[in-house]
Amino acid sequence: MINKNDKPQTTMKIKAIFPFILISFGLTWGIASLLIFFHDPVIAIFGEIGPSNPLYILAVYAPAIAAFILIWRYYGLSGLGSYLRRLTLWRMPLAWWLFLIFGTPALFYLASAITGTISDPFPFNPWHTVIPALLLMLILGPVEEFGWRGLALPLLQRRFTPFGASVIIGIIWGIWHLPAFLIGGTPHSEWVFAHFFIAAIVLSIIMTAMFNASKGSILTVALLHFQLNNPIWPDAQPWDTVLFGLAALLIVIFKRRTMFAHSNVVTSVLYPGDEPLSVSQTTASF
Repeated sequence: MINKNDKPQTTMKIKAIFPFILISFGLTWGIASLLIFFHDPVIAIFGEIGPSNPLYILAVYAPAIAAFILIWRYYGLSGLGSYLRRLTLWRMPLAWWLFLIFGTPALFYLASAITGTISDPFPFNPWHTVIPALLLMLILGPVEEFGWRGLALPLLQRRFTPFGASVIIGIIWGIWHLPAFLIGGTPHSEWVFAHFFIAAIVLSIIMTAMFNASKGSILTVALLHFQLNNPIWPDAQPWDTVLFGLAALLIVIFKRRTMFAHSNVVTSVLYPGDEPLSVSQTTASF
């Protein structure tokens, strides 16, 4: 917790969303441009493009890097410590934990049953090769959440309703991924961008509701991001997008009083109670 004497006296304004977007896109799209226009020299230095390539990892980490830069710029090192303490927030309604642990894979398996891929063989042989794949996914995509939900969402919820903020972030999130569809060797290069773009908006709605229900926990949304990228789930496109879309619709219907209101939402980028100028931070239940 920030000491009273060290507590920041100013708060980050919503306009900080613009440098966040600039840094995130600049770093990710800049690396993508190098890979597109100087492919052979870059590959010769850094190796083939894939999830373990250092340039790929750096591009994925861009939103988190942007968030850390802005937190340090506004709040200093003590603010960074407070921001990272949001990883310790884990309490949220049981229904959300059940959705995170069991509901997410259930939707993937149901979608794969519809598409006819549920009987596909386990994609890792021998089986233990799944362990490094799981570890890589755990430290790759979920790190994005330091930026998208850790910083951008609280800022946007100061002006927009949770639903509106979800759609805005979903659109930005989807467009930010576009270079991955243009570069061979990435998982996205084999997907249809239109389906992914819709999924980004749908999943953003679900993650916003979970984020507010967990008092602004970065941990819970990072775990959900991991579940969405979990390599052991069967390929279920495009029905996974349809089913998660239905889940998002149900959440919006049953939580419409909070999804379309400015009350009971997280607006602080620091640990609860550390944000200056009495920026409100409350939670919504499932």
